[in-house]
Amino acid sequence: MGRTVLRIILIIMLLFTFYIIFQFSSENALLSSARSKGVMRQIIDIFPYTKNLSEKTKEKIVKKAQPIIRKIAHFSIYMIVGILIMSFVSTYRLLLWKKLLISMGVGLIYAISDEYHQSFVPGRSAELRDVIIDTSGVIMGILIVLVIISVYKALGEKYKTMRSVENE
Repeated sequence: MGRTVLRIILIIMLLFTFYIIFQFSSENALLSSARSKGVMRQIIDIFPYTKNLSEKTKEKIVKKAQPIIRKIAHFSIYMIVGILIMSFVSTYRLLLWKKLLISMGVGLIYAISDEYHQSFVPGRSAELRDVIIDTSGVIMGILIVLVIISVYKALGEKYKTMRSVENE
């Protein structure tokens, strides 16, 4: 696959991820809360250790776990953002520090703009804590890409070494 095609695919995936984040952030507090409670409830109803608990106990678990689920969702979707941005900038011949700066910068700017956007949604607010969680997700995504690239390069070097030994 050519670099141009890969870049186009990565940009489309990144823009789609930004769109999904924007849609979630556009939900009012009641709808957003109901969505995360619903996710938590599905997990409880599937998980073998919790599926047979009483309704009252399940509701308590949902109430306590909902904020955690929300933060995990923030971290996870921004980790995808980090993976996509770092993958995209890695298709260019840039110094590593420039790739890191661009990836972190774009991720941070989008996280800030997302929280700002939420401040206009009924019942929602802009939270510095969420920007920190989002940025941590971006950093994790960047690290994942760096590890994958390192492993890929190491395996490529090993393959080249093996091929040269075979040809001698």
